[in-house]
Amino acid sequence: MSHVTGPSPSVTARPLTFSDAQAVFELTRDAEIADSGHAMVELEDIRGDWSRPSFDLASQSIGYFENGLLVGYGEIHRNRLEASVHPAHRGRGIGKTLFGWGLERGRDLGYARVGQTVPVTNRAALGLLKSFGCELLWTSWVLELPAGATIDDAPLPSAYRLCDFDPERDSREVYQTFEDAFNEWPNRQPQTFDDWRVHALDRSDFEPWQIIVVAQDVGGAEHIVGACKVTANDGEGWVDQIAVRREARGQGLGRALLVAAFARARMHGASASRLNTDSRTGALGLYEHVGMAVVQTYEHHSLTLT
Repeated sequence: MSHVTGPSPSVTARPLTFSDAQAVFELTRDAEIADSGHAMVELEDIRGDWSRPSFDLASQSIGYFENGLLVGYGEIHRNRLEASVHPAHRGRGIGKTLFGWGLERGRDLGYARVGQTVPVTNRAALGLLKSFGCELLWTSWVLELPAGATIDDAPLPSAYRLCDFDPERDSREVYQTFEDAFNEWPNRQPQTFDDWRVHALDRSDFEPWQIIVVAQDVGGAEHIVGACKVTANDGEGWVDQIAVRREARGQGLGRALLVAAFARARMHGASASRLNTDSRTGALGLYEHVGMAVVQTYEHHSLTLT
């Protein structure tokens, strides 16, 4: 362990290990509750992120400890820093040291930029990022469909149908549907199939019902043109990913996927359902139009490395 430079000499630092996953989950949960009153993270999110083939936990993570307790941590991957300081230990300079570590590791990894997404309610974190010279790249929102609310469905065009997901048959095509759509966004780093599979399909809590696809009949053969991934835990549904191929948009496929996703979540015990979108997608108005409401707002600030 090495000592953290700065105002907290009793805090030591070391790379994280898989045995730290529970502590990272608990710290992140407490930070989310402090910042927004609502915890979104799950333990399987941490384990899934750390299991990606392109991610090396030993060289791309850091944990800050005091008296054996985790008080802050960071991990860096694909130009993005995921970092948090426990609410009880904020204001001690740990966050500043943590972001400095992220910039240093980003340079070592050859990244052009390093950025972090933080809730707008955490004014200290926003001020810290601005003090480093970071610029705002996008705003993101968590929206909720309240318990009991429904979205009016619209019939799909005759050439399309909603289908259940077959992992053996559909995994590559679903991944490519997500990847092609998301790569339309500026400042988005591509994701490999193996990284997506580990995070989406290899989780211990994954079940095939969580993915819904829209298929199009082309000359008697069906091709996936839209997909979404939904989960339901502790009475809350989450649409983790949703995408429709560019050539199939404007026909109600995204709306049909949303309706199906919320119905699936309710079938598995969820009352309200949530999803995340950001200003790069232009989808905020669509979600608000179907009855969802913004419940949390975040900003992604980034620094060009030289």
